[in-house]
Amino acid sequence: MIASAQQNYFTPEEYLQIEEQNIVKHEYIDGCIYAMAEVLDVHVTIAGNLASLLRNHVRGSGCRVYIADMKARIESLNRFYYPDVMVTCDQRDQETPAYKRFPCLIVEVLSNSTEAFDRGDKFADYQTLESLQEYVLINTKRQRVECFRRNQQGLWVLQSYTSEHQSFRLNSVDFEETMAALYEDVVFE
Repeated sequence: MIASAQQNYFTPEEYLQIEEQNIVKHEYIDGCIYAMAEVLDVHVTIAGNLASLLRNHVRGSGCRVYIADMKARIESLNRFYYPDVMVTCDQRDQETPAYKRFPCLIVEVLSNSTEAFDRGDKFADYQTLESLQEYVLINTKRQRVECFRRNQQGLWVLQSYTSEHQSFRLNSVDFEETMAALYEDVVFE
């Protein structure tokens, strides 16, 4: 999530060079760079759980799972974001070690400071990625997974999973897992 902006204009190349040398991660929106806000234990635990489960699932398939340290690039909008979890199965993404352009799955773990942006402008930006089949929002206050899936007509359809469901499904990578595994070791606030 965006915490504070540096107001100078930067080209994508300048941003990537700055980011490579910086300890603090920044997202990039149309020439401006924004420092990322801190995340809490619950956020990191959920993202780590999902990344581990997905990595085991896609092993040997040619797909790659990335965690919060890998950027997603949206060239058409001049943006770079750091999704909490991202999966790409497109070999063209092996050409760019600092960012990925063709994800099929993007996951954001919600927090008070990121929820509105993740649901709104960031989701709208991600929708412009033609490769993206599924956008997932994971709640940190209770067991709730929201899967937005692009259907045959190009519309985004929501399927929600809650604590009443034993499992959740990510169609983009043919993955099904229990809610208990996703939320393992999570202490709700």
